[in-house]
Amino acid sequence: MKTEIVHTLTDTFEAHTQQAENGIEFWLARDLQYLLGYDEWRNFTTVIIKAKTACELSGHPIADHFVDVNKTISMPKGAEKEVPDLMLTRYACYLIAQNGDPRKQQIAFAQTYFAMQTRKAEQIEQRLLEAERVSARKKLTSTEKELSEVIYEQTGDNQNFALIRSKGDQALFGKNTQAMKSQWKVPDNRPLADFAPTIILKAKDFATEITIFNARQHQMGTEAAISKEHITNNEAVRKTLLERGIRPESLPAAEDLKKVERRLAADEKKALKNPDALDS
Repeated sequence: MKTEIVHTLTDTFEAHTQQAENGIEFWLARDLQYLLGYDEWRNFTTVIIKAKTACELSGHPIADHFVDVNKTISMPKGAEKEVPDLMLTRYACYLIAQNGDPRKQQIAFAQTYFAMQTRKAEQIEQRLLEAERVSARKKLTSTEKELSEVIYEQTGDNQNFALIRSKGDQALFGKNTQAMKSQWKVPDNRPLADFAPTIILKAKDFATEITIFNARQHQMGTEAAISKEHITNNEAVRKTLLERGIRPESLPAAEDLKKVERRLAADEKKALKNPDALDS
């Protein structure tokens, strides 16, 4: 396929991209029909039916990607009428292209175009999830620092912080910190939290926030009192997780947070130098 044709098709497909109210990109099926070289709607609906089946088989709800709407079209003598149409997500467009007539040049282009667009969206989603985890880790670090300060303020000795945190881990995981480090293969010189998934980071942070609040509210002046409070809060968080089908000690370790931070920093640096670099 010649370069100029590729550029023309790319511009044509992107010209028909629209944005829903929640910011999700979509295409209208009757626009896509012509972009993919189908002259008759009835022939194109056959492809759409196959795409819906593929969507369902892949485990994605059809209604999330194929949304029924009406479209107004012009008729002779200035008349108008409404015809059925569909709002299609990028993934729906990809499935339609995959089930289209492979002899059509537009289909061959669309298969690659939407596959690349889908991959780009997945990369963006992955980066957002990684950034959320980094943010959750920083928040936990800040909260634990505050707990250490509260322990010192109210007991006169912050040497108890590591002990209290360890008791919290035992209550949350049903295993002590060292056992979890062994399970997740965490190096001895690294904190357990650097290998914890986001849900665990937020769980630990929530329990610690409650401990801080109650330790101050009730003027707890001993390690035993604060430890008991921290254990109770972690047990409560664990109970909630278990009720929602999440067993903390059974979750796999997440990627080393330092590697994630380096990758995000490198991506940001690359993006500043070349805004299109992350699309490749």
